[in-house]
Amino acid sequence: MNDRRIGPPLDRVDGRAKVLGQATYSAEVPAGSVAYGVIVGATISRGRVTAIDASEANAVPGVLAVLTHENAPRLPGAAEKKENARVVQLLQDASVAYDGQPVALVVADSLEAAQHAAALVRPTFEEEHAESRIEPVAGTAFVPKPSGPRPSSDSHRGDFDRAYEAADVRVAQRYTMPIENHNPMEPHATLAVWQGPDRLALYDATQWVFGVQQRAAQIFGIPPDNVRVVTKFVGGAFGCKGSAWSHVFLAAMGAKVTGRPVKLVLTRQQMFQSVGYRPQLVQEIALGARHDGTLVAVKHDVLSQTSRFDEFMEPAAYATRMLYACDNVRTSHRLVRIDASTPTFMRAPGESSGSYALESAMDELSYALGVDPLALRIKNYAERDLEEDKPYSSKTLRTCYEQGATRFGWTKRKRTPRATREGRMLVGWGMATATYPAHQNPASALARLQPDGTVLVQSGTMDIGTGTYTVMTQLAAEALGLPVERVRFELGDTTQPHAPIEAGSGTVSSVGSAVTTVATKLRDAVRTAASAEPTPDVYTSVARRGPIEVRHDEKEKDDRKRFSCHSFGAQFAEVRVDEDFGTVRVTRVVGAFAAGRILNAKTARSQLLGGMVWGIGMALLENTVRDEHSARVVTKDLADYHVPVHADVPDLEVIMVPDDDPHVNAIGAKGIGEIGLVGMGAAIANAVYHATGKRVRDLPITPEKLL
Repeated sequence: MNDRRIGPPLDRVDGRAKVLGQATYSAEVPAGSVAYGVIVGATISRGRVTAIDASEANAVPGVLAVLTHENAPRLPGAAEKKENARVVQLLQDASVAYDGQPVALVVADSLEAAQHAAALVRPTFEEEHAESRIEPVAGTAFVPKPSGPRPSSDSHRGDFDRAYEAADVRVAQRYTMPIENHNPMEPHATLAVWQGPDRLALYDATQWVFGVQQRAAQIFGIPPDNVRVVTKFVGGAFGCKGSAWSHVFLAAMGAKVTGRPVKLVLTRQQMFQSVGYRPQLVQEIALGARHDGTLVAVKHDVLSQTSRFDEFMEPAAYATRMLYACDNVRTSHRLVRIDASTPTFMRAPGESSGSYALESAMDELSYALGVDPLALRIKNYAERDLEEDKPYSSKTLRTCYEQGATRFGWTKRKRTPRATREGRMLVGWGMATATYPAHQNPASALARLQPDGTVLVQSGTMDIGTGTYTVMTQLAAEALGLPVERVRFELGDTTQPHAPIEAGSGTVSSVGSAVTTVATKLRDAVRTAASAEPTPDVYTSVARRGPIEVRHDEKEKDDRKRFSCHSFGAQFAEVRVDEDFGTVRVTRVVGAFAAGRILNAKTARSQLLGGMVWGIGMALLENTVRDEHSARVVTKDLADYHVPVHADVPDLEVIMVPDDDPHVNAIGAKGIGEIGLVGMGAAIANAVYHATGKRVRDLPITPEKLL
């Protein structure tokens, strides 16, 4: 960690405020005469509301309004499908499309009164048959629109069928993953304040204030500049707060009707119903290889689910197109509509779920060939992106393999399953490759020299717990030549310079580049004003003459499009499986990652550890269950939906491999929030097979599947 490409482990600049309770989250923003909103959700998954009795609810002291489809304001913008936005349900008609869909909103002058009144709202439903399974209706699958910048949901190069038929060794398997739900500590929360007939302020738990601003303006038919969205702190997000969901605009509707600020906080149970999830996936992988391990054919077909009223595709096969050197590759994605709310992005969307299937299949191929799993991956190392026919901007995956394997002691692994035992515990080792694209989007920033010689830097980005406040402060201070104590970074407000969504590991790449450039421009302005190289004292003296303010709009580097830009990594896991009870414990993990320049060793390690822990949950625990007959979620709290706790997590070792990338962006950083999860589920699943000799292809790996 003494490498210059790994930044100093500065403590979080917002850490003290969080520890002392001084960080104000959206549900804690003070507002005079605030009222409280509570959503009443549907208890069916498909049908319509035939009647709704709100008389008892209206009679509760303190109730200000009970809004239903019968009396809610008409919002023409609610029916419009905005690009990259979710379709929302705002009490505009009687139809019901999913379990928990809002059918009423109660607003009262206290939370207790609103909750009590909400329990007294009596909707009557006409229920229709609801479909929750994707495989029985697979004949209705359709080709989705592409996800992200990729040109097609399907791909092919070479001739898979001919190459697969001619392969010496073939593996074809089916892997499934259940629905998984985001569970950030902070639930979704919105405070809506109308500051006139057409001016709206929203204090919202979101990953993108500008996205909420645009959607609110559209729905309420007001100019975007008349909507201000503020989010200073977010208590975790993982993708579910990337979209503006129904509750945001219901809070604004309640505020409009009552003339009071309205605060609306979703319950943990509601978090499982209406704010997205990772969809159920059925993945079919076929691999063909020569006897020496050379891949000659790869096929990856993905079937997943979306809602009846919207479309979301989990891009699980995208990484398969570029990860290994193979001339004959075919991938596809298909969607089936079910009676549920719309899925959304969940940490490392596509790559985490797709890597589970691909890396499990690669492990199966290694046994079929009789070669070491790591050796098979090195044998098929891709020196360039064959799908896009581009060189990589940088690729240090070999070093990740080498350092991870050395630290883990991989050469001591016995090749035969069930060969290592400690008492009644079967011990297994597994590994997998990780990759994640290095995204960059246009971003803007402002730097202002303050009268006291300090510098204020602003960009309307977010900090969802990733350390954005800290690393942006570090980047600005470095460019300015000032100590970090002399720099203040502000974010989370649509009155600040525009920034993209905090997602896809793209914030450091996008906003960080803008911050570095704008700070450099301010430094040059100070140098010009002082006719000397800036020092901390020069900033103070120049500041006495008057303020200096600089803005910058960062765009993609000119040469970036000539390269394929990705982070890479290697995950190694050890498990112990109780032969009598089938319980699995992850006992050791090493992850080696190459992600360009690391700005802060401490926050980076935290992000990578978090992803690795999530991989333990993906492999062994997480499973959202829907009742097959009603399509209703039955595991909608943390008592029934299991995530890793401290007892499930061993000491995790993170290796940050130095990785110089002069092409990816102005600061050479690729992003690390997602890649720690990628490959972890497969590494654990592969270790379980090595321990037991039993291949579980349907996550999560639970005891009954091993007995």
